[in-house]
Amino acid sequence: MTQPQDIQQLEELYRESEYWHVNTGGETVHAKRMRGRYRNIKWFSMGVWLLFFLGPYLRWGGRQAVLFDIPKRQFHIFEITILPQDVWLLALVLLFFALLLAAVTSIAGRVYCGYFCFQTVWTDVFTWIEEKLEGQPAKRVKLDAAPMTFAKFRIKTVKHGIWLLIGVLTGVSFTAWFTDAYQLWLDYFTLQAPLAAWATVGVFTFFTYLFAGIMREQVCFWLCPYARIQGVMVDRETILPTYDFARGEPRGKLKKGSREEGGRQGDCIDCKQCVAVCPTGIDIRHGQQEGCITCALCLDACDEVMDKVHRPHGLIRYASLDEIEGKPSVSLYRRPRVLVYFFIMAAAVAGIIYGLMNLGALELKVLHERQPLFVMQSDGSVQNKYELKVLNKTDKPLQINLSVGGHPELRIVGDNTTFSATPGRVTSHTIFLRIPAAKLDEERTPVTLHIEDTQQKEIFAEYQSMFFGPER
Repeated sequence: MTQPQDIQQLEELYRESEYWHVNTGGETVHAKRMRGRYRNIKWFSMGVWLLFFLGPYLRWGGRQAVLFDIPKRQFHIFEITILPQDVWLLALVLLFFALLLAAVTSIAGRVYCGYFCFQTVWTDVFTWIEEKLEGQPAKRVKLDAAPMTFAKFRIKTVKHGIWLLIGVLTGVSFTAWFTDAYQLWLDYFTLQAPLAAWATVGVFTFFTYLFAGIMREQVCFWLCPYARIQGVMVDRETILPTYDFARGEPRGKLKKGSREEGGRQGDCIDCKQCVAVCPTGIDIRHGQQEGCITCALCLDACDEVMDKVHRPHGLIRYASLDEIEGKPSVSLYRRPRVLVYFFIMAAAVAGIIYGLMNLGALELKVLHERQPLFVMQSDGSVQNKYELKVLNKTDKPLQINLSVGGHPELRIVGDNTTFSATPGRVTSHTIFLRIPAAKLDEERTPVTLHIEDTQQKEIFAEYQSMFFGPER
């Protein structure tokens, strides 16, 4: 049976939901920029994306340091070359980052959205350019409402031109990760670039301009699936930008010489600066909402106002629901969901490290001929046939030397111990092994096939196989 206090709580939640505001695109959010600690953190985190633009131009060993060569099916990451056979490493990397996103969200909300997401970063850069050309939010609103004049046309043309230029640079930078960056620029300027390269630039230019310049927060509201599923990743212990309702209410305008108006007045002076700086246009004072991307810019705005009215910081702060309600906080090691996330992440990291440590330049597979398993020779020896599959993971041809072991009388038929391995591909090589029948004690004898580069002995691979003989 529903208790009266439960009904009261539901009514309060309903009244709060009436204040929730989701901009459906009918208005443009012109967020105010304000200096502060979290704005500085945001600028620093956004700087990580410089690697996206500058990374392709880093050289290593005479080639591009990081190159995802799709046509040759090779991923070069400094000294490491990853081929399709090692795609499980990529799966572990993706698993790690997926769980990292879930773990961070469980601990501190949508930190990725607020500080690292490309949509957030590009939108922030686009609106910064808009502010430099059109002025503060009030001026931008006024300019948008004003009739078209030559001055307005000039400002809008310059702004949209810069946006499109950033979109082009984004497309070129993305393409440069998949081919030689310097050659790519030459191909573009000489109009020799392939159709796929032109199409990639066109697609990135269009969607960068559309998402970061036109749609902005609408992408977070309606297109991004993370905004929809983040609700199941947070709980009462998740630390989020939170308005301290007990301290701030009842809110009211600050009166000269007085902090009271019709009774006790809270610390919130209803200046709405937290709303003015929000890139999605929500009011954090009405509780957690779908539009909050955890950028914490409202914290900077509120703290600056608190300084001006000589009140302590933290009216809006990072806090959990339990903390706001006065309950004791729970340590991370006592939160099962977080522990599971980190356990799986640790397993993924261990797998990645193991894979990289065992990611040799050569890989050997041996297929034993089944029809027949062995052939009796006229000289009384037993012969087995093997098909060697040698994968050369380097970008240069290797001269391979083959040796065998496992039985003192085992030998390779003919002068067939040296061959060449094609770079980045599997090279097939057929050999015949023989053992005198009189020296065979078992029906099956373990043998080891060892290959190594004739010039670089540290490049080698081994494979354990079996030598078959007649029944004993």
